[in-house]
Amino acid sequence: MAKLAFHAILGMAAVCCMTAANAEVTNTADNGFTVQHQAVIAGDNETVWKAMIAPSRYWNPDHSWSGNAENFYLVPQAGGCFCELIRTTSDDNIKSSEGSVQHMRVIYARNNKMLRLSGALGPLQGEAVTGTLTMLLQPEGDSTVVRFTYKVGGYMEFPVDQIAPAVDGVIGEQLARLAGLFAEADKPGAVLPDDGAGQGDEES
Repeated sequence: MAKLAFHAILGMAAVCCMTAANAEVTNTADNGFTVQHQAVIAGDNETVWKAMIAPSRYWNPDHSWSGNAENFYLVPQAGGCFCELIRTTSDDNIKSSEGSVQHMRVIYARNNKMLRLSGALGPLQGEAVTGTLTMLLQPEGDSTVVRFTYKVGGYMEFPVDQIAPAVDGVIGEQLARLAGLFAEADKPGAVLPDDGAGQGDEES
C-alpha cells in the first residue's frame, strides 16, 4: 500500500512541480532531505494565519486518508493535533467516527507568526522517519510572506532521490492552495471562507 501511495505521489508531484514558485529541495543526505517553498500572499498576518490553521480550507483531499478535506482539523497549540476523522456520515465527530489519523502534532505555535509541527506525512507515516514542518509568516506591506520548510530524517525504504522531489511537490502544492484562497478573494464579489472552518472536534 505504501509503495502504491508513493507512486501516486510521484505522479501528482510531477504536475505540482511544473507550476511551483520559489520551490527547492534544499538539502539531501542518505537518510533525509529538506524542502522549502515560499509565497507572498495578499493578506495581513492575522488573516493568513487564520486560513493556514484551517487545513480543511486548502489542504488537497488527495493527500488525505478519507478523500474528504472536510475531515481535517487542527488545534493550533503545543500538543495539538493536525488530524483527520474517518467518518461514515457528515455528522460523525471524534467520538462517533469510524477512526482517525494523526498527520502531525503541533510542537510550537505563536499566533500570526509561526507554526511548527512534527510528523511523517503520507506514505512516510509507515517509515521510521521524523518530519518537521515549519510554517513561517512575515509581514511585507499589506501582504504576508509565507514559508513552508519540511525536514525529513531517519530510516526509510524509499529512495531519497525520488521521494524528496515528490514530497517537495506536495508541500509546495499546499502552500499554493493556501495562497489561492486569497487570489480568489481578490476577485470582484469573492468572499473568504468562514474563519472558523476546520476547527473544533472534526479533524485537520
